[in-house]
Amino acid sequence: MIRFSAAGRRRSPSISGTGASLTRSTPLRSNAAAGAPNGAARNPSHPARAGWSFVKPSVIPGFGLTFGYTILYLSLIVLIPIAGLFLKAATTPIEQIIRIATSPRTLKALEVSFGSSLIAALVNVVFGIIVAWVLVRYKFPGRRLLDAIVDLPFALPTAVAGIALSTLYAPKGWVGSLFSDKGPLWQWWHGQTWLPFGLSEFSLNFKIAYTPTGIVIALIFIGLPFVVRTVQPVLEEFEQELEEAAATLGANRWQTITSVILPRLTPALLTGFALAFARAVGEYGSVIFIAGNLPNISEIAPVLIVIKLEEFDQAGAAVIAGIMLIIAFVMLLVINLIQAWARRRFGNV
Repeated sequence: MIRFSAAGRRRSPSISGTGASLTRSTPLRSNAAAGAPNGAARNPSHPARAGWSFVKPSVIPGFGLTFGYTILYLSLIVLIPIAGLFLKAATTPIEQIIRIATSPRTLKALEVSFGSSLIAALVNVVFGIIVAWVLVRYKFPGRRLLDAIVDLPFALPTAVAGIALSTLYAPKGWVGSLFSDKGPLWQWWHGQTWLPFGLSEFSLNFKIAYTPTGIVIALIFIGLPFVVRTVQPVLEEFEQELEEAAATLGANRWQTITSVILPRLTPALLTGFALAFARAVGEYGSVIFIAGNLPNISEIAPVLIVIKLEEFDQAGAAVIAGIMLIIAFVMLLVINLIQAWARRRFGNV
């Protein structure tokens, strides 16, 4: 027990207690020190003393140094090249910028690029969650091999992917020949006599390669791992007790999926969608082999930029690149805002 004099100072420490209950004497702290976090009374610069601080408390020092390195690195790698691009585009007369931006070829290339990227990202979200679910929830022979195959588009050079896809889906390829004119599928279709309303006379000549459909397939190929690897860790940490509780309360499987599972996966799905979409917008290597690069049909914006550079039209290439950058930034900003709302709505998962 600690004894104090009338002045409030400690006179002599002692330990008192009976049995297993002991009370050890400790020095008396002031009310201000007792209400502050550890170290706040000794360190005047502690955030608790300031009321608000730009730096969160951390046991590891060096915020100023690391923050400076972060700004320097991002400036050298990201900000300065982008600024140089816009400065190059700014040297172009405004009339020429408007003419390049509103030309039918530029508008069609932007439409093909962003439209194909959006469709591919949506398809990857649907099938990516299925692949991630199978890899996490089921145990079967070859699961590790299948899990490794998902990462193959990450390591595969884009040119190799483009050659493989064009070989497969070209009019004379393994899959493309099935849908080509006079192909096996065409012969089977026109040999059916039971089809009503003369459908057997309908020309079944569907091309995959050298069309926007081939572009979408190539973008699906390179974007699938982003969705799977984003959703997979969330599924691994998902508490299956929540599904059991929902079933106990009378929810069927569809209600469990829509009310329990999907809300928890929404932030991860949005992240995977944003990554797959951003990757698809800037894809060049795998697309040029299967797109055909036909102006106003299957020409994407990155190919048009390369064509402008080959024609020594750096101003035109800079203008198209700047337009792509602005559109991509706005779309990713909207996706991030939706993702932030989903985290507040469904929880930070």
